[in-house]
Amino acid sequence: MKVLQRYFAVNITQAVVFVLIAFLGLISFMDLTRELPQVGKGDYSFQHALLYVALMVPGHVYEVMPVAALIGTIYAMSQFAQTSEFTIMRASSMTTRMAGWMLAKVGVLFVVVTFIFGELITPRTAPLAEKVRMSARGSTLASEFRSGMWTKDNLHAAGTNGARGPINGSRFFNARTIRPDGSLLDVRLYEFDNTMRMRALITAKSATFSGNGTWRLQDVSETLFTNSRTLPEPGAPVPQGQTIQSTYGQETSAVATRKLASLDLVSEITPKILQVSRRDPERMSANELAVYSRHLAENRQESERFQIAFWKKIIDPLAIFVLMALALPFAYLHTRSGGVSLKIFIGIMIGIGFLLLNALFSHVGLLSTWPAFLTAVAPSLLFLLLAIGALRWVERH
Repeated sequence: MKVLQRYFAVNITQAVVFVLIAFLGLISFMDLTRELPQVGKGDYSFQHALLYVALMVPGHVYEVMPVAALIGTIYAMSQFAQTSEFTIMRASSMTTRMAGWMLAKVGVLFVVVTFIFGELITPRTAPLAEKVRMSARGSTLASEFRSGMWTKDNLHAAGTNGARGPINGSRFFNARTIRPDGSLLDVRLYEFDNTMRMRALITAKSATFSGNGTWRLQDVSETLFTNSRTLPEPGAPVPQGQTIQSTYGQETSAVATRKLASLDLVSEITPKILQVSRRDPERMSANELAVYSRHLAENRQESERFQIAFWKKIIDPLAIFVLMALALPFAYLHTRSGGVSLKIFIGIMIGIGFLLLNALFSHVGLLSTWPAFLTAVAPSLLFLLLAIGALRWVERH
């Protein structure tokens, strides 16, 4: 059985690697054709375009590995059927369960490789590719909004022994421009208390992250709103016969402005969070998705899209087992049921169907507010049922 396992592994791995290289070549060619119109802008040369395309390859490996595993396994199984090798294996007491177990062992290799590319390599090469392109063009990273990048974090009261105290407000963080090195230009900070009354407005020409959750603001203008005649807390009783009117923002004594050369700002926002907030979730690692989803949840922002992407990062590589199981029935089909080329074509259609269904469930789940785990696992479950049904059909016939 060890010899048979090795035979399965060698043939399937060779086929999968061949299909994977073909897919990567096609996708990289398409990426390069999209980059060619940008060549010549600034210092962006053809060499920069080639480097950008090369740095994007690891992300494509993660994306197409499940389909490559499906098509490569179908090719290997079809070859076994065409040469009657699989028939001989079955006559030698190999059951469907044993064949499925051998495929699962081979699939472990592809799953591990997919996780490595998705969790270790792509999260590093994708930002580097964008940095190379932006640096060569002489441009900076900016939000798609004209007002720049916006995010939100919590304000904490001072705690003991350097620890942060309870949340006593919120801050809206705006930066007009984000440089590739993570520094910010034209920064505005709007601070509010728990009742959403404005406490401070801070503007700075630039900001750099100095570590430990601290930003160093340069050329700062700080406006503090310290009106003592503010409205009572929500739900607090109002004395009978009295009407309390807020003069917040109307008394000159309530506003104090000062200018500083620099100011250290403690914030939950880090350059990593800013970088992640504008990246495609599919190019992020599961750890980055978990951190950013938690940040959004803590600040009461929508995090469903990133939660779905997180579970897809966990489940999609495991779908390789499902797709390889779906390829096993092709070994039971004789040549009269169709040649190898027809079976490969069917495999390509199944792979495209899986990708489309996966994307469809992601969008529908986001719109319908389905649980993130269910949205991510549903396509794999459907194809698993299809694989089980196909195996039972070929065994009966």
